[in-house]
Amino acid sequence: MIVSLLLGVLVGIVLGLTGAGGGILAVPALVFGLGWSMQQAAPVALIAVAGAALVGAAEGLHLGVVRYRAAALMAAAGIPFTLLGVRAAHHLSQPRLGTAFAGVMLLVAFRMLRAERQAWEHRAEADHGLARIDRDTGRIRWSWPTAALIAAIGAATGFITGLLGVGGGFVIVPMLRRHTGIGMHGVVATSLMVIALVSGGGVALTVLNGADMPWRVAAWFAAATAAGMLAGRQLVRRLPPRQVQYGFGATLACVALAMLGRSLWLLA
Repeated sequence: MIVSLLLGVLVGIVLGLTGAGGGILAVPALVFGLGWSMQQAAPVALIAVAGAALVGAAEGLHLGVVRYRAAALMAAAGIPFTLLGVRAAHHLSQPRLGTAFAGVMLLVAFRMLRAERQAWEHRAEADHGLARIDRDTGRIRWSWPTAALIAAIGAATGFITGLLGVGGGFVIVPMLRRHTGIGMHGVVATSLMVIALVSGGGVALTVLNGADMPWRVAAWFAAATAAGMLAGRQLVRRLPPRQVQYGFGATLACVALAMLGRSLWLLA
């Protein structure tokens, strides 16, 4: 129990420092810290990720930057695909699943290390892409192609959430930024809302399909993660953003290599 508490605090601190993207470390923490399989770790990690994302989404709703219609559509499309991801995970061997997870972590790490050189994070809302913003109302101009795009993003997010036990913000954020005119604050807040809904739905579907959930460990891990996140939010105000971003990217790369090494060892 003490180990799960310490792991939760550490993951929470990273969440507070980096935002919901830090939740990708929850599965490796449980795998290496408690010796669990990825199938065991994924639903417990999703509980912590969903709770953290819900806090951020509530803040975004308060500020009025969440695109709640887009979030609702992505969640509606994503939750059924979460179940497909969960079933696919249970049909994959540990080495293959671990290799896939390591690949995703390396991709996220690359984006984190590269993002500092890009100016798109601070770009304002614009009238471009499939989901155009009406300058008079500030709302998305909905059309069938727009709805199809948003639903497809949600479906991809749901499948990855179920397969790997991660929130999927690394899918939602770049896709919304590339194909819509939503500003960065709106993208992040909307992404957090989708993560909270899809991750929560993923946990519910996992339980309904007969998974043996270690509720006591999950509750302590989620509570410790929340406490660590509050500490991380206080700490992030004292650290330069560039150092936080590069530090997180480097940490992800190291953990990804460790996951890859573990998968290769299991294959040997």
